[in-house]
Amino acid sequence: MIHFPPADRGQTELFGEPDRLTLLSLAANILVLDDEEMNVRLITRLLEGAGFQSVTGLSDPTKLHSLIVDNPPDLVITDWHMPKLDGFAVLDILEPLVNQERLPVLVVTGDLSRDVRQEALQRGAKDFVTKPFDTVEVLLRVRNLLESRMLFQDLRKQNRTLLESATGRTRELESTRIEMIERLALAAEYRDEETSEHNARVGALSARLAEAIGWTHEDAGLLRRAAALHDIGKIGIPDALLRKPGALTEGEQRVMRTHTSIGARILGGSHVPLLQLAETVAMSHHERWDGTGYPRGLREFEIPVAGRIVAVADAFDAMTNDRPYRAARPVSVAIEVLREYAGRHYEPRLVDALERIVSTDARYEASNLVARAS
Repeated sequence: MIHFPPADRGQTELFGEPDRLTLLSLAANILVLDDEEMNVRLITRLLEGAGFQSVTGLSDPTKLHSLIVDNPPDLVITDWHMPKLDGFAVLDILEPLVNQERLPVLVVTGDLSRDVRQEALQRGAKDFVTKPFDTVEVLLRVRNLLESRMLFQDLRKQNRTLLESATGRTRELESTRIEMIERLALAAEYRDEETSEHNARVGALSARLAEAIGWTHEDAGLLRRAAALHDIGKIGIPDALLRKPGALTEGEQRVMRTHTSIGARILGGSHVPLLQLAETVAMSHHERWDGTGYPRGLREFEIPVAGRIVAVADAFDAMTNDRPYRAARPVSVAIEVLREYAGRHYEPRLVDALERIVSTDARYEASNLVARAS
């Protein structure tokens, strides 16, 4: 057995110990292709004698395609001049593995012109050995090609690991940003509401409305979180307006309405689906079915469906819970108001869907009884 000298540690320290690469090379799957059976046996024995543990000989080149499909090689050693399949045809068959897997191909031939060599290199051949060949030279070329192959595989594994790690970090950053925005929305709510549960209730009801009109459970769940951020822009509205007990003046209303665009700016520019949906909701939940809403005066189906859903859920929750300027209204009254404005402020089918939800949910009936008693 020929003992190979140790590989250069400086060249392989990023990919593993040189001894490991040597072991991997010796265990690599090598395919020897030649139409002369004697030549196949000669090279096969040479490789096995050097310690290579997986060497396959093939004297019928027409079987090459099926062989590499069943048992992909790490190195192909091929003759060039073969009657059934010449070297160019062999490289054509190996082309996917050469290009995608960096499969090395060592050409062993007694006659190869300069032009043929150049074309063979262009098609993916990595090295040449001329017959009659020196056995040590063949083994060294084989070892070098295999180590290059192993280094490529190690590098690809490291790239995959880095990509997965980067993806994990990206997800972690996205999760952190979402959490920060949700906390910011909660801070805005504490400034605006006597209760800190308005956003959560609007999100929950929006999800139920979404499912009621045919959204999937997964999409409705995304809307639940996005809807809870609908008023995040109120973080930029002065407390004096948020907590004013009476009606707002025209100028104050203009300031209050800016919370939609403020929220959209806070949530905008993200590639995260949740934040993209939340941006849409923040900007559109005060648009009205008849086009009299804000900030863009959209009408009917110009309004994103998520904004239409949240508009109904937000209005219903606002009416059925205490506000700084008035007490909560009974559920039945809130439904009557929404029905009155269906087709004007709100999409009619969503008002119908809300009425069905309320009529079948005992919690709303209990709330209605409490409101009546008070």
